[in-house]
Amino acid sequence: MRRILTALLAATMALAGPAWSAFADDAPAKEDKAAIDLPPLPADKSVKQTMALGGKTLTYTATVGTIPVRDPKGKKIGEVVFTAYTLDGPRDPKRPITFAFNGGPGAASVYLNLGAIGPKRIQFGAQGNSPSDAARLTDNPGTWLDFTDLVFIDPVGTGFSRSLVDEPETKKNFYGVKQDITYLSRVVFDWLVKNDRMTSPKYVVGESYGGFRGPRIAHTLQTDLGVGVSGVVLVSPLLTSAGRQGLEVSPLPWMINLPSMAAANLERQGKLTPEAMADVEAYTRGDYMLDLMKGADPAAIDRLTAKVSALTGLDARFVRRSGGRLETQAFLREVFRERGVLGSRYDSNVTAFDPFPYAPEQETNDPILDSIIAPTTSAMVDFTTHTVGWKPEGRYNALSNDVNRLWDRGRGADTESVTDLREAVANDPRLRVLIVHGYNDLSCPFFASRLIVDQMPTMGAPGRVSLKVYPGGHMFYSRPDSQAAMRRDVMTLYGVN
Repeated sequence: MRRILTALLAATMALAGPAWSAFADDAPAKEDKAAIDLPPLPADKSVKQTMALGGKTLTYTATVGTIPVRDPKGKKIGEVVFTAYTLDGPRDPKRPITFAFNGGPGAASVYLNLGAIGPKRIQFGAQGNSPSDAARLTDNPGTWLDFTDLVFIDPVGTGFSRSLVDEPETKKNFYGVKQDITYLSRVVFDWLVKNDRMTSPKYVVGESYGGFRGPRIAHTLQTDLGVGVSGVVLVSPLLTSAGRQGLEVSPLPWMINLPSMAAANLERQGKLTPEAMADVEAYTRGDYMLDLMKGADPAAIDRLTAKVSALTGLDARFVRRSGGRLETQAFLREVFRERGVLGSRYDSNVTAFDPFPYAPEQETNDPILDSIIAPTTSAMVDFTTHTVGWKPEGRYNALSNDVNRLWDRGRGADTESVTDLREAVANDPRLRVLIVHGYNDLSCPFFASRLIVDQMPTMGAPGRVSLKVYPGGHMFYSRPDSQAAMRRDVMTLYGVN
């Protein structure tokens, strides 16, 4: 799930309008092959809600609605569904508005909404959670609603958002790195205009591929649409996939993974601390990298075997066969092999039974991905259709395999967003960025962001781009202590501590 882009983005391709006969003014219009006949979505709908937070009661309005997406000729080609939470009371012109995106590509914003920062939450993504657990929403102690209004955006093909054109036109207009940033940035602009919030302080938060989107959307808003962004929060992002190139000669892929594997082992022993991880990171940057670059040197292999085995808890024979280069899925299977369970790449200490333990390779899907679809889908559909009363026809896609399958991941500059991150920070001396990760995440390892942030030049005040790492995995916020720590760090970014 990751990529990059360089400058701004090309406008979406125009769709062919009706063609008329050159010989008769009253000739019938040709059929628009790309048009999809769908029932209309409901009008925007709102409901008043309350929640308890820190001994206080917050009264707010929850709204589910749509923003149309149009081609350059003004034809509506898509409808993006949003869920917004705005605090009731007199309008404070200094109150921020935050736009939230999840990733995939193909994920709805439900994970940030009902898991991390919305006013209500459902538990998912931690060891012991079950797909059949009751989908009941409770007040979220980690919400950001007390210091910012929130807008959760579902890209086309996710949630109830939809394309109004056929699959080839949908892919051309929505399912690719460049067009994704173009239309989602415009959705943010249009929401601000629709709701009279253009002068409010604006923030962007993105998780996973949404973390890849974050810098590019902020940069596009800033330089193309004329909307300044005060801050960006990137949750478990992978900002570049460039480190995945040249696996046989580059040490970076193995370096990026090792600290998260070591963190999971330390956590199992009750020894996970920032100090212990500092030693792991120092080894990874130093002796581990040097020994990797020595290739098949027997002395280097001996050193790698001993140290990597001790750090990860893996059998030394497995580490030696791997040359100290631990592939993610092999690690997740091997570390728990004697227990007959598999670890998740999203949190390597969250496990599930391996239904095919004797197969040469893992035959089942990721333990976390398979377990979170049911609770998040059920909770979000009930909230939208029952609590708010916004009742569309059609299914809800918490995670769409079709979107992911059709996605054009691009090449070159389309595989990273670090360029946009640097340029957005350089353009606005007030812009601040917070990157947050879980130690155990092997889908978007924290050490990749560590290396990226450490290579960025200091532009203005130190710490304008900062990295925080918490116990847990990709969805570390499923752990109350880690969610609370992120909330404190985000409040600092927003200037409310």
